[in-house]
Parts: sequence; C-alpha cells; structure tokens
Amino acid sequence: MSAAPAPADAHYSVSDFDFPLPPELIAQHPAAERSASRLLDGREAAPVDRIFRELPALLAPGDLLVFNNTKVIKARLYGHKASGGAVEALVERVLPAAAGAAHEVWAHMRASKSPKPGTCVRFAEGAFEAQVLGRCGPDNGLFHLRLSGDAFELLERHGHVPLPPYIEHADSEDDVRRYQTVFAKEPGAVAAPTAALHFDEGVLAALAARGVHTAHVTLHVGAGTFQPVRVDKLSEHKMHSEWFEVCPATVEAIAACKAAGGRVVAVGTTTLRALESAALGGTLQAGARETDIFITPGFEFRVVDRLITNFHLPKSTLMMLVSAFAGYEPIMALYRHAIAQHYRFFSYGDAMLLERPRKN
Repeated sequence: MSAAPAPADAHYSVSDFDFPLPPELIAQHPAAERSASRLLDGREAAPVDRIFRELPALLAPGDLLVFNNTKVIKARLYGHKASGGAVEALVERVLPAAAGAAHEVWAHMRASKSPKPGTCVRFAEGAFEAQVLGRCGPDNGLFHLRLSGDAFELLERHGHVPLPPYIEHADSEDDVRRYQTVFAKEPGAVAAPTAALHFDEGVLAALAARGVHTAHVTLHVGAGTFQPVRVDKLSEHKMHSEWFEVCPATVEAIAACKAAGGRVVAVGTTTLRALESAALGGTLQAGARETDIFITPGFEFRVVDRLITNFHLPKSTLMMLVSAFAGYEPIMALYRHAIAQHYRFFSYGDAMLLERPRKN
C-alpha cells in the first residue's frame, strides 16, 4: 500500500525538528541488561524518569502490546570486483523466490566505480559470488544482485550485523545478540526495531502476570530509516518503502482490546507505521503489502493509543512521527529533558513512553 504524505501543519519545516545533541549521548553499546535501560515516562505534563523494567506497572490489565517480530539479517557484505576494486554491499531486501531458495536481492553498493550489469563480485574473501543484474528500486538507487546460493544462508554465514552509521565500532558477537529482539522470528530487516530491544524474558513474564496481552506484526525495517530529509518542505519528502504484514489474529486482538476499553500500545515506530498503514482505509485490515506512509503533524491516528520508542535523530522522519503522535511542543520538551538528564540516544539508547492525547 502506497500512501501520499499526510498534510503537515503549514508552519512546520524540517528545521523545526532539529535540536542540539551532544555526541557523547549517542549510545555506542547497549545497556548491560536490556531492561536496565532508562525509560522517560512522557504521558503527563511533567516527565518522570524511570527504569524500563517498571513498564508492566505502567500498563493496565487488558492493554495490548503490539511488537514487530522482524529479524535482523547480517546484511553487510565486503568483497572485491574482478579488477580488484573493493566493494561494500548492504542488502536492503531479499526478494521472494517463486520456488526453492531465494537467490536475488536488492542492495546498496559502495565502490570506487559503480558496478555495471554483468559484473561479478566476490564476497567474503571469495566464499561466494554475486552477479550484478542492473539498477532497481526507488530512483534506481539500488543494485539488483543474483547470489550464488541461498541469500539467507549466505548472509547468516558470511555477513556482518548492519549497525547504524552513527555506531562507530565494527560489529561483534555482542552485537549479533543485542541488535536483535528476544522474540525475533521473521528474517528480513536490515535495522532493528529498537524500542523492542529493551524487552527481556523477565519483563515479558511480568507483563503476562499483569494481564497485559501481546500481539505481533511484521515490518522489515529498511536502511532508508536512517536517510536524512533533504528538503525543507515536509510535503516534498519521498519516504522509502517497506514491506509489512498484519495477521488476522492481531486485528482480532486489537478489536477485542478496544471493545473492552483497553489501550493499544505500539512497541516502536515500525509497529505504529504498520498498524496505521493497515488502517488507512478507515478500519484495520489484515494482509501483507508495501507502505511508504509519512506520518507528520496533522495525521489522523486510528489504532495506536500509546507508543514505546527510543530517542530519534534530529530532523528525521521519526521525530516528525512522534511529534504527530504526542504533540510537537510536548516532544521537544521531553527531548530537552532527556538531554539535560543525559539519556542515551538512538538504537542502543534509552526509551520513552508516549500517550496520544484523547479527543474531547
């Protein structure tokens, strides 16, 4: 499903979503324990500083947490062309196969000269090859590659964790474990649904004991989530497209939650984007499709009542999304508080709990 950008309030520009962030607040490593990260409770006018493992007590029996169960693949590859030139590839999407193994992918590629169609690239010190079939994707910015084996198997064996560009260390075994949720199931993401990284078995057990229900969607997060907005007018920005699926059981769970007076809590902006994309027609619909939804102030939310999310990059589309959800001024005030209190930012950083203002 493709959606035009929601109309933004006319007085907002990209620069309105900028803020000064001290570099030392950009988390380079996760907290020692997932649920030991901090949680900024932004539901009321005055922010409250908490620890993430307090979350179950902040929810009510009958509330519904919706997770994104996508699984991060080891999407970063290093190799060489036949000429000897170095190549770095970041697989954006593994293409579905009509039958058997999936051998074809879309990928970002960095090389001294862009590989032409027919070029053979050897990855992982010659462990496998990829043939360049041509350019593809939005604005022909990606390369269509055919690998010499099953893509998921080759990436798992030879790929590297696709850490975000602001994390400065090379991936390690700790990243293999921690840049992945404890309930990851469906492989295909090249970036983690980071709000869900704070959940561990203890928190999940406490939520169940509290009577909080859970459901899942799948949205394979693409590398476009880190792309800056390069235009000043929000209406001129073109969002990247991502594949998502909302299953019938999740639609039924949300309907039951709302009928009983509970609140739907999206764990992360990817979950929110999937749910609100599936409800663009007016009611929540099960199914699998593409979305390039761009949520800005003025967007009409139909599904999500609360949002758990990490702290986002200045001037990013996710800053615009959370501002649309909780209000521009409240979000900017929460960010000022977070910086003053030295919260950790971005993928390995801390979390916040937001509530959508109820209509009178």
